[in-house]
Amino acid sequence: MKKILTSILFCLLGNVVAAEIKMEDIVFTSQGVNLYGTLVYPEVTKITAAVIFVHGSGKQKRNLYLAERFAKEGIAALVYDKREVGKSEGKYEWEQSVSENNLKLLAEDAISALNVIAAHFKLKNIPLGLTGISQAGWTVPIAAEKSAKADFMLLWSGAVCKVSEEDIFSKYTADSDSKKVPTYLEALQSRKQKYIWPDFLGEDIDPSVSLSKLEIPGLWIFGSQDGSVPVDLSIARLQILKDAGGKYEYVVYPGIGHNNMQETFDTAIDWIKRLK
Repeated sequence: MKKILTSILFCLLGNVVAAEIKMEDIVFTSQGVNLYGTLVYPEVTKITAAVIFVHGSGKQKRNLYLAERFAKEGIAALVYDKREVGKSEGKYEWEQSVSENNLKLLAEDAISALNVIAAHFKLKNIPLGLTGISQAGWTVPIAAEKSAKADFMLLWSGAVCKVSEEDIFSKYTADSDSKKVPTYLEALQSRKQKYIWPDFLGEDIDPSVSLSKLEIPGLWIFGSQDGSVPVDLSIARLQILKDAGGKYEYVVYPGIGHNNMQETFDTAIDWIKRLK
């Protein structure tokens, strides 16, 4: 009987949580392509902020679990399927995913998503943010520079360096997290041939260019065991931007790697809630 009552209680609590969160299917157009997503927001509690989530590399679908976590904290979240993923149209770029053209295209997708939450009747007069992980470290600053609607940025494991510098580092580490991650200088000095950025990829995107022009606050969350992006180089670049007046913060968590949203989500929420 006790087990039955416990199961009923969990079921009722689950229904209460579900009833407090609204999920709204969204379709929006970016550069002539229809992208599909879901806007998740609290129905009962006050909405204090709204964000979009920009994926890292790979064919990624909308992250509903993450959106629900945001919503339970009073933050509306729009998550969407990448191009040619899930319901979204367009073409996913396999071979040149870090090219200038593709990163700027993904930034346009993020801007279009930001426009959706900016126009939504439930989300008026609250802070709007661009969040994301990994590859979003290059696309989010571009989007924030081009759109006046972004009030803040929050990035997990977002490299603050050129694409080529991240490539040098991740090739040296085999893109693997480890307890003893090498420095970027170690990775650079290990090369036997000079690294040459291929012309066909266009500009070697450097987020510092966009970040130096922005006046909105930003938070970067890193893991000390990240073998995908050079954390030490990223922090050094962020410090330069901070010294020049950038409203940027960063935190490095010991003992975790590149995919660290689960462990550090509370930090992200606390930071957003402190924004004025």
